[in-house]
Amino acid sequence: MAGGCRAPSSAPTVSLPELRSLLASGRARLFDVRSREEAAAGTIPGALNIPVSELESALQMEPAAFQALYSAEKPKLEDEHLVFFCQMGKRGLQAMQLARSLGYTGARNYAGAYREWLEKEG
Repeated sequence: MAGGCRAPSSAPTVSLPELRSLLASGRARLFDVRSREEAAAGTIPGALNIPVSELESALQMEPAAFQALYSAEKPKLEDEHLVFFCQMGKRGLQAMQLARSLGYTGARNYAGAYREWLEKEG
């Protein structure tokens, strides 16, 4: 896909219905940027917990180091749907902006955050 206009689906925020369909099709990578304690108490299935305080260093690691630390493949700069979320939406937004500043063009924030997920899906 060449540069120029991106489809509206690349908006930096993702809604719950959209998140559901991305997860159902296996197209999204979810990152829980809350603290380990918060994530341990419950998270969205399939999410990788990287607290926002360590996200910048995590996204700049060598892929092998990332894999060793998080037991997961490091996201690629061109990955389309890297969805960040926190408890209320604020840290998810920070995380998305940080990832975008590092060149992750597909970084998005699930604005409803875990609170909405718990309410509607939990």
